[in-house]
Order: sequence, then C-alpha cells, then structure tokens
Amino acid sequence: MRSLIFTTLSLGMAAPALAQDFTNAGSMGDGQVLIEEWTIPYEDTRPRDPFTTDGERVWFVGQRGDYLGWLEPESGEIGRWDMPEGTGPHNQVVDADGMVWFAGNRDAYIGRYDPETGQLLRIDMPNGIPRDPHTLIFDQGGQYLWFTAQGANRIGRLNVSTFDLDVIDVPTENARPYGIEIDANGTVWVVLLGTNKLAAVNPDTLQLAEIVLPREEARPRRIGITDNGYIWYVDYAGGYVGGFDPATNAVQEWAAPAGENSRPYAMAVDDQNNIWFVETGVQPNNFVGFDPASGEFFSQTPVPSGGGTLRHMQFFEPTGEIWFGADSNTIGRAVVRPQE
Repeated sequence: MRSLIFTTLSLGMAAPALAQDFTNAGSMGDGQVLIEEWTIPYEDTRPRDPFTTDGERVWFVGQRGDYLGWLEPESGEIGRWDMPEGTGPHNQVVDADGMVWFAGNRDAYIGRYDPETGQLLRIDMPNGIPRDPHTLIFDQGGQYLWFTAQGANRIGRLNVSTFDLDVIDVPTENARPYGIEIDANGTVWVVLLGTNKLAAVNPDTLQLAEIVLPREEARPRRIGITDNGYIWYVDYAGGYVGGFDPATNAVQEWAAPAGENSRPYAMAVDDQNNIWFVETGVQPNNFVGFDPASGEFFSQTPVPSGGGTLRHMQFFEPTGEIWFGADSNTIGRAVVRPQE
C-alpha cells in the first residue's frame, strides 16, 4: 500500500529559557534517584515523550499545542516549531540523519521534520487508515518505522525510503494496541491495552500472534525488553509489573508498591536490565525501580512537580538518564545510573 505525500514549510519559533526547575533532594544512596524538571513555557499543552540522540538537545511534542519542541539541558533553552493545526502529536523519534518523525494522532498522518531546513514531509495514511498513528519506533536498521494505532486497532509499518505502508489488523476487537518495542531478533512486540494480551509480529511475514496473560482483568499499557529476551509490561488496571518469557510462555507478575491504585504507565529498561516505571494513580507520581533478578523494588522517588501523569519515557544509555514528559507541563530527567 502506498501513501500520499506532500510537503509544507513552516518556521520554528524560539522560546525563552526555562522559567522554573524543580530538583528533588533524594540521592541514589537512599533508595531515591535524582530527578530534575524543566517547566515548558507553553501552558496546558501536555509536553510529552522526549527523545534525544546526543543528550544535548531533547525533542518532545506538545500533544495539546500542536508543536514539536526542544530543550537544551545545558543552557535551559527551550524552543518550538508549530505543526499544522489539529495534528494532535502523540510521540516522536529521531533517525540517524537527525530527522524528527512524529505521529499525527488526530489527523491520520506521520510527519518528518528537518531541523536544518524547517521543512515538513507529511505522509498521510491512505484513505485515513489507520486513523490514529500512536507510538512510533524504528527497527534496528532504521529502514522501517513501526507504529501502533490504538483506536483503529491496527499496527503499521512504514518504509522510510519508499514510503510504502503495511497495515496489520489486530484480531481481537477493541484490543487497543499501545506500547511497542522490538527485540534483538526483530520481532515486534505490542501490548494490547483493551484486553489481557500481548501481540508479536513477525517482521518477515507480518503475521501476528496474540499471547494471553493469565489474569483476565490485566490491561498492559507500556512494554520493555531485557537482554535475556523477556518481555516486560506494566498492568495499568491492576497495578502490576509483569514479565513474559517467549521461550517457555511463562508469565510472572509482582504487585506495584501502591497496589491496585498505582496505575503504572510510563516505563523504560536501563542498561543494567532494571525496570523503571511510574505509578500515576498516586500524587505525586511515584518513580519506581524494579530488579527482575531479585524481584525487588529497590527505588521509589516522588516526581518533584507532582507529575499528574507520566506517559512515556526514554532511557539514554550514554548518560544513564531517563527522560520523561509530565502533565505538570514539565520535561524531566531521572539519573538512574551514576556517572563513572
């Protein structure tokens, strides 16, 4: 299937330096991590899903403000580029050439923004299907951009060179494909928020298999993969963190610290194979570290601004930091590994 493409040109708008930042008093030695947040000066725009390739510039989207934003942590400079009105951007990722790709969740397109020229390449979904590109991720080679489409109940694969688009239907009705990750073998894993299932897509055949989790009431929302190939998820409805072993089909779960009221949402896996997630059912949100090897929660830190809700996170290995966006209109980072 081939999508329609057209280009537009829009100019970025520089913003003032950060107006306020919060730094918690915890240290890594007492079961807490250092969290810093930058206030984004575009009120009530839900800045979210930050992503960096160099640690010097952190990109994010304003879901309620229709913009692509950036933060330079060293100077505190914040800027934005305005998207077409009604885009409703959901998340963004950056390719090897520095191009920023984002999901036009409310306008059925995927955008590619060139920071050097200010040019937007817009890739519309054919006939508006799937209607709501949701969470984007590149495969290991950077050839394909995979994405979920929650409301459309589909998973997509875009060839970023030819712009050919493959669309995969999820068999279970109202499954709501949400978080997405790719394992070392190229298999695409998706959590199905509308049901108690995971999905695995073969990248060669595009065949989709569903895996049923033991608890019928489970509703997995975000996903991560550890080096041993285990698929980790957070159960938003029940308040669990769980691991699935594809080799044995075994599932093991642990109740999150705040229990059934925890509403775990944003999630990341670090380079030590620790699981990090945020309990959003408590205020302030609770930033939690979990060790799969011991089955213990070894770290809990309140989000300084309160957070409201943290939805998606990126672990940046060179600095041992996790970047997140919060409904408190902040972009934040948590140092989860000390610098050597």
